Amino acid sequence: MTGSESEEPELRRAVCPGSFDPITNGHLDIIARASKLYDVVHVAVMINQSKQGLFTVDERIDLIRRATAEYGNVEVESFHGLLVDFCKQRDIPAIVKGLRAVSDFDYELQMAQMNNGLSGVETLFVPTNPTYSFLSSSLVKEVAAWGGDVSHLVPAFVLEALTERLRKKG
Repeated sequence: MTGSESEEPELRRAVCPGSFDPITNGHLDIIARASKLYDVVHVAVMINQSKQGLFTVDERIDLIRRATAEYGNVEVESFHGLLVDFCKQRDIPAIVKGLRAVSDFDYELQMAQMNNGLSGVETLFVPTNPTYSFLSSSLVKEVAAWGGDVSHLVPAFVLEALTERLRKKG
């Protein structure tokens, strides 16, 4: 055997970035679909010092790990700074982003072009399942805060955590 024959194949890696405050079924749909296309999917939870989230970064990571445990190839961690630096540090050549509407595309295309220009990282856009085309974490939090039923929009344990957090906050 020559050296190249004994080498293991390189793992196909991608990242699904976001704030995930909290993770929704729409996020999980994109992560699940990415997990079928890539050997390893990194879920990168964004740390934004200027924003106060409903859940701490550690709580979000825990909720995402629980929600993605069944996939077996999803790694969840936080990041601070440029996403392209996160990708470079982990040898991740692709970013997977869900697109809900044309308005998402305008912003995400600019980000994709900037990321590619900075580092060569490619962005793959995955159209959101129409069931979740309206869904965002902000909307889930707002509806839940007013007592609306969001049980069909988040996993049951996320709903439980969300209800408890809003109860304590209110």
